Amino acid sequence: MFFSRTLLKRHSVLPGFDLALGFTLLYLSLVVLIPLSAAFLKAATMTPEAFWDAVASPRVVASYRLTFGASFIAALVNAFFGLLIAWVLVRYDFPGRRLVDALVDLPFALPTAVAGITLTALYAENGWIGQHLPFKVSFTPLGVFVALLFIGLPFVVRTLQPVLEDLGRELEEAAATLGATRWQSFSRVTLPILAPALLTGFALAFARALGEYGSVIFIAGNLPMVSEITPLMIISKLEQYDVPGATAIAVVMLVASFVMLLLINMLQGWARRRQGQ
Repeated sequence: MFFSRTLLKRHSVLPGFDLALGFTLLYLSLVVLIPLSAAFLKAATMTPEAFWDAVASPRVVASYRLTFGASFIAALVNAFFGLLIAWVLVRYDFPGRRLVDALVDLPFALPTAVAGITLTALYAENGWIGQHLPFKVSFTPLGVFVALLFIGLPFVVRTLQPVLEDLGRELEEAAATLGATRWQSFSRVTLPILAPALLTGFALAFARALGEYGSVIFIAGNLPMVSEITPLMIISKLEQYDVPGATAIAVVMLVASFVMLLLINMLQGWARRRQGQ
């Protein structure tokens, strides 16, 4: 123990390592660990039968399918288009580029309730966009997907942009001199380098979509067994003063999110190791 502490101090560039580490652990415990632990402890007070009834009712299971399915598909779509948008913003100079770059951050700055109302008005059957579509968007699961696309895109773009800016074009030019086509240089040289950042952006977009509430409830319509999301089920339980039931659903969401993020982190580590090879 003494040797490890001495080794940490020897390799620390900045002074005050012990104090900084103590404040870091204290802050993380107060903000993250204690609230999450409280949710698990509250759910542990329930009997197994009551816990199962709370988390496995048909209405709640339908909300799981919609929340996780729409979040995953929206994150995949945002990963593709986020890469495209980041590529255009970094690699090309065109009139209005700064305006487009600023518009990417709009979902960050816009209140979620305003986003939900705006999307509902646009995609309603008599809305500017909805009236020209042959299918219904608002008050359907498709509306949930549209809202999750809107709020998740900036996470992918802002994660990829710094990596693309640091990457430069030297590797692509070297691949071109060796006879590689543009697609070959992108798929075999650039994309493997971008893979960890792309997975990070996907994970951030997916995690944000799982917990999104304000922008979704307006456009979803909240129809039972059709367009109810899991965060809404938690709110409904709380409105009925069923705190244990709400906590049980929250614990299921936490565990599922942890598992998904763990798998994504493992993929990120594999991509970095392969890149290092």
